[in-house]
Amino acid sequence: MDARLPKPLSDARHRRAEALDALDSVLPFDRRDFLAELLTDDDVATLRHLATEGMGENSLRALASDLGYLEAWCRAATGSPLPWPAPEPLLLKFVAHHLWDPVKRETDPSHGMPEDVAASLRDAELLRADGPHAPSTVRRRLSSWSTLTGWRNLKGKFNAPGLRQALKLATRASARPRGRKSPKAVTADVLAALLQACAGERLVDVRDRALLLTAFASGGRRRSEVASLRVEQLIEQDPVPVDPRDPDGATLPCLEIRLGRTKTTEADDDNSVLLIGRPVLALQEWLERGGISEGAIFRGVDRWGHLERKALTPQSVNLIVKRRIARAGLDPKLFSAHGLRSGYLTETGRRGIPLPEAMQQSQHKSISQASRYYNDAERQLGRAARLIT
Repeated sequence: MDARLPKPLSDARHRRAEALDALDSVLPFDRRDFLAELLTDDDVATLRHLATEGMGENSLRALASDLGYLEAWCRAATGSPLPWPAPEPLLLKFVAHHLWDPVKRETDPSHGMPEDVAASLRDAELLRADGPHAPSTVRRRLSSWSTLTGWRNLKGKFNAPGLRQALKLATRASARPRGRKSPKAVTADVLAALLQACAGERLVDVRDRALLLTAFASGGRRRSEVASLRVEQLIEQDPVPVDPRDPDGATLPCLEIRLGRTKTTEADDDNSVLLIGRPVLALQEWLERGGISEGAIFRGVDRWGHLERKALTPQSVNLIVKRRIARAGLDPKLFSAHGLRSGYLTETGRRGIPLPEAMQQSQHKSISQASRYYNDAERQLGRAARLIT
């Protein structure tokens, strides 16, 4: 069996690429043609249906990415497109190919993903790691698979006892520690270096300062939330005192940001966060310099310094952070846009700000998730790990 990905007819691929054009605001269109080659006509129709049903942009983007991977894996592993609904043996094969024991692999080369399947996925730039996948990635792709099955009005075997048990055992066998989205947090000292790296007066410098300060000071907003921010979400508030103990003293500008739909909230949840002081001034300067009075706040700036109408993508936000990290003389491999989120909570822990107060701004729903960053800072400064120094 030839495990290489088959090449559909060019006219069919072109038709799917045109159909995907309707989703250009949410899909990673630097790989549009690649997705059009992998996905079937039914896959594209499902994604377009989900978009018209109002599925969130991040969820739709993740579904499209996972669907592309599943189609590629299935063709490489079986020589056939992804069947709907997927039989339980195929689901078990997916788990076995992605969660396995590295120690057993040393003595049994057939354990885990076959090399020809892995080579096919590497050729398609869909597989980078040599070891087993992260259990969270496997669960997410199975969840996407289940969601897409349901949206086709089909029932899958995703809750089958055999699959649940296999997933549990395979997760235990893979013994892979959970990694962070950004190995290092963008704490206040790192943020200061980034701001210094965009201290010029070019339009792109003004934008990047506003983006960094807004993302960090608003509680460490996710890159998708930064990219989707619109002027209509900004509500000007009365100035607040510099020193809360002196209400009649000097004041600072204040903005409310109404978040709308996020990863953990719906559009009608009415959640909001505040910007106070320097971040407000930076954001106002950007809006004034860009002549932005409505629509997307953070937009592209071309090589000639001209403002574009289209909003930045979440990927662009990440690239901006990495570019400024490099210009600050730091290693871009160690930081990502998520470092702004973890950095915010780490910094609140360092400064002794109570976790509930920090979570009001970060909008974390899970105390355990928020406290991971917060407690790490406290532990580093505490005495428990310093008995022998």
